[in-house]
Amino acid sequence: MPTTLFISDLHLDGTRPDITDLFLEFLQKEARHAAALYVLGDFFEAWIGDDDPDADKARIQNALLQLTSSGVPCYVMHGNRDFLLGKRFRKKTGCRFIHDGAIVEVDGTRVLLLHGDTLCTDDHSYQRLRHIVRNPIVQWIFRRLSLAQRQALAARMRQGSKEHLDRVTPAIMDVNETAVRQAFQASNVDVMIHGHTHRPDIHRVIVGTRECTRIVLGDWYTQGSVLEWNEKGYELKRLPLGIER
Repeated sequence: MPTTLFISDLHLDGTRPDITDLFLEFLQKEARHAAALYVLGDFFEAWIGDDDPDADKARIQNALLQLTSSGVPCYVMHGNRDFLLGKRFRKKTGCRFIHDGAIVEVDGTRVLLLHGDTLCTDDHSYQRLRHIVRNPIVQWIFRRLSLAQRQALAARMRQGSKEHLDRVTPAIMDVNETAVRQAFQASNVDVMIHGHTHRPDIHRVIVGTRECTRIVLGDWYTQGSVLEWNEKGYELKRLPLGIER
């Protein structure tokens, strides 16, 4: 049986062509024979609109179209870096969007898929920013700015994100255990997969009388983190794709 693949937090960007090249290789090899590929947010370091003429983004979109045209479905979730991915991206790639909090069935198991940032409730300043940028009215206004204006705003947001990371403690940026249990209870599933925190691991979580599993995908700055799931079970792998910064 083909394997279902889950990845997150690639943060693809022209300043890291090594990661782009390695992702394109991943599409040609592991993903080409998959049952499906799920990308759980922060696919790109920044996505300022589907009209961005960036050559690296064009290469990635063409490669995704080759994958989906070959019969491998690719599902993309918006993250906190690429929440403006839109209809033109979907048309150019053949990818399908899934919402944050989607429940899918993988080899008979119902699985909750999240980007992961909604679980980091202790990071109050980030949650306020998330509420603003996910507002449809704000996004409507942002899309109507000139390309140069959007590029400048994206640069400011990246700098602000870096400064925020330098200020807060690592624990605040991780998930809140109460938020995790609430997500399990609300979805009534036993397995959750998410990214965002860049802390790949498999956690056992007690929710009432149930033992649930929280699988965290890693980023691609330092590793090629991928979850492989088939009829034999699942395995969180560190592929030899990433390069230490």
